[in-house]
Amino acid sequence: MNVAEAVGRTLAELGVGAAFGVVGSGNFEVTNALRAGGVRFVAARHEGGAATMADAYARMSGQVAVLSLHQGCGLTNAITGITEAAKSRTPMIVVTADTPGSAVLSNFRIDQDALGVAVGALSERTHTAASAVTDTVRAYRKAVQERRPVLLNLPLDVQAQAASPTPVPSIPGPATVRPSAADVAEFARLLASAARPVFIAGRGARGCRSALVELADACGALLATSAVAHGLFTGEPWSLGISGGFASPLAAELIADADLVVGWGCALNMWTTRHGRLLGSDATLVQVDVEQAALGAHRPVALGVVGDVASTAVDVLAAGVRNSGYRTSAVQERLAEVRWSDVEHDDRSGDGRIDARTLSRELDALLPTERIVSIDSGNFMGYPSAYLSVPDENGFCFTQAFQCVGLGLGTAIGAALARPDRLPVLGTGDGGFHMGLSELDTAVRLGLPLVVIVYNDAAYGAEVHHFGDADMTTVRFPDGDIAAIGRGFGCAGVTVRSVEDLAAVRSWLAGPREAPLVIDAKIADDGGSWWLADAFRHG
Repeated sequence: MNVAEAVGRTLAELGVGAAFGVVGSGNFEVTNALRAGGVRFVAARHEGGAATMADAYARMSGQVAVLSLHQGCGLTNAITGITEAAKSRTPMIVVTADTPGSAVLSNFRIDQDALGVAVGALSERTHTAASAVTDTVRAYRKAVQERRPVLLNLPLDVQAQAASPTPVPSIPGPATVRPSAADVAEFARLLASAARPVFIAGRGARGCRSALVELADACGALLATSAVAHGLFTGEPWSLGISGGFASPLAAELIADADLVVGWGCALNMWTTRHGRLLGSDATLVQVDVEQAALGAHRPVALGVVGDVASTAVDVLAAGVRNSGYRTSAVQERLAEVRWSDVEHDDRSGDGRIDARTLSRELDALLPTERIVSIDSGNFMGYPSAYLSVPDENGFCFTQAFQCVGLGLGTAIGAALARPDRLPVLGTGDGGFHMGLSELDTAVRLGLPLVVIVYNDAAYGAEVHHFGDADMTTVRFPDGDIAAIGRGFGCAGVTVRSVEDLAAVRSWLAGPREAPLVIDAKIADDGGSWWLADAFRHG
C-alpha cells in the first residue's frame, strides 16, 4: 500500500460521507482508494461543481464530505466552491494532489497552502510516508472540530512511497461549549422582562429546534431564522419564517417592533437585519455563538454569550424563565397570514411571461411537501426562498455566503444525494443556469428527479435593475430555449409562460421521474425584486 492508498483508506475508516471530484493523474489513486474503502464517489464535470456538491452534501447529511482534485489547475478550478464552504464553516476534506518539492519548474506548481489559507480554509499535507496516516487524521480532526474545510495536500513524490499500516482513532465531534453562570443569569433576566422577544436562529442553531422552541414557549418569544436556517421552525404556530430581505411584510413588522432580539448562532448581519432596519432603535440585542469573535461583529449587542445554542438554551430555561412575552391573541390571529403565499400581489403575468410570484406560489402548491430546495444567486432568489415551503432545516440548502452566481446546480446535486428521500428542487436564474450548465450532465447520469426552476429574464437581472438608466447591452441576452437545452442533456424540458403551462409539470410529477425536469419559466419584469430593491436602496 502506498501513501495515496493509505490516505484514501484512512478517510474511509474515519467515516467520511460521499466524495466528489474530477479525476486526473494526481488524484487517481487516492480516489480509487476512497472507493475501495466504501466511500461513494461522484464524478462531476467541473471541479467547481464538485466543490459545491461536496459543500451541500456535508451541510445536508451531517457527514464530512471529500473533494478530490488534481494538483494546480484542479484546485484553482474548485476555489470558488471552497471559498463558499469556508465562509459557511462547512466540515470538508479537500484531498488535492500537489507537485513534489523538487518540481520547481512544473507547470502545475502553485503555492497551494497559501491559496487555501487565503480563502479561509485550513491547510495540511502529508509530509512523509511514516506520517501520512497521522497527517490525514489531523486534517480530519480539524475539519470536524473546527467546522472548517481543510486542504490535505498530497505531494506526488510522497504519494508514491510505501506506507505502513497505522491504527486509525475515532474522532469526536465539536466539544460542548456551555455559557458562564453570569451570562445565563443575565440572559434569563432579559427574557423574563421582555414584552416582545424574538429569536432569530442562524446556521449555528441548525439541529437545535427542540431546545429553542422549549425556551421560546417559556418566555413568549416569536421564532424566526436567517435564510440559511430556513425551515428550522416549520410547523411552529409562533414562527415568522425568514428574517431579513426575504421576510414577509408581517414578519418584518413584528421583528421591527421587538424589544428584545436574540441571535442564536446567527451573525445578525446586514442581510438578516436589513442593514439594521429590522431592529428597533430601543431593542436590546443578545447574541449567542461558540466564538467570542463573532459576538457583536455586525451589530453592537447588549449581551454576548459564548456558548453553543443547545446548551445555552437549556441552561437559560433551567434558570426558571417564565413570561408570556409576544404571544398575545392578537398576534396569534395575525400570524395566520405570515406566509408570502398569503400576501396579495398585482399579477404582472401577460404578453407571454409569468409573474415570478405567481409562478412560485403555484409551484409551492404543486410540488410534494417532502422536498429539498436549493437556491442559486441573483435577482430572482427571493422568490423560491420565500414562496417554496420546506419541511425542516434539512429541506433548504443556501450556498450564498460568498454570494456567487452559478453554484446552484452543484448545490442541488449535493443536497439531493444527501437526502434521497426528498424531491430535489433548484431555484436558479438563467445566468446561474448557464454558468453551472455542465453539471446538468451529472444530474442526468445520476438519474436524479431534480426539478430545475429557471427564472428566465434573459439577463443578469440584478445589474439590470441596479443600473437601470445605463446601457444594458452587456447584461442582456437573447431569449434562448432553455427547455430545449435541458432536453439536449437528457432531461424533460418545459416552457412556462402562464399558469396553464404548469400542467406539463404536473404530468412529470405523476410519472416515473427518471430524469431531471428543466422548467424554462419566462418571467415578467419585476422592476427589481423587492429584496434586491431594498438592498440597493439601503446598501
